[in-house]
Amino acid sequence: MREPQDNLATLLQVKNASSDSADLYVYGSIVSAWWGAWDEMDQYPASIKKFLDGAKGKNLNIYINSGGGSVFAGMAIYNMLKRHRGLKTVRVDGIAASIASVIALAGDRVIIPSNAYMMVHKPWYWGEGDADDFRKMAAKLDSVQQGIISAYTEHLKPGVTVETITQMVNDETWMTGDEAGKYFNIEVSTPVKAVAYAGELKSDKVPKTITQSLTAYNARLKFLKLKGEMSYD
Repeated sequence: MREPQDNLATLLQVKNASSDSADLYVYGSIVSAWWGAWDEMDQYPASIKKFLDGAKGKNLNIYINSGGGSVFAGMAIYNMLKRHRGLKTVRVDGIAASIASVIALAGDRVIIPSNAYMMVHKPWYWGEGDADDFRKMAAKLDSVQQGIISAYTEHLKPGVTVETITQMVNDETWMTGDEAGKYFNIEVSTPVKAVAYAGELKSDKVPKTITQSLTAYNARLKFLKLKGEMSYD
């Protein structure tokens, strides 16, 4: 049996910490626990909590390059970051897609280069059962989507309606930094050299600039499907 591992123990350790700040990297998939962290860059609520416990009272610099993952794990991370006492500056280095787009909005400042990406879409679920089971799951997915939209709504620019963001989620919407700045209270910075993302993205709408650097549907994704875990990536 695989022993529990805390990927943040080596990657973060309140890394690059000063007396008043610390750096947090969300550079992999968002998973529920250590058993789902197939890559050392994957993140999960328990390891984020450990990091935050070591950074109490510090300002955080949060760097994101993630295609998303477990919806419940992502919402837990979002809420933990929101509660953290200290200025939180989020920088989207490459992609903040799916539940990672929710996590990105936990910052007091959210900075995204004009050539980086955000993506919003409907949550999904792999499972099995009869018609009644799937009807119940459809209702649960609708409820989960409302929670996601509520998180987005807290950060919409004046004049952008809940109906607008709901339609964007329903349609699966990819946005460059410039486009995201039209809808969310974020800062758009000048273009930077693209940061490669090598995770999994199931969308058929992924921009070519991203698909060129993807390794799709690896063993971790298959494992999550077998576990029947609700996902938002």
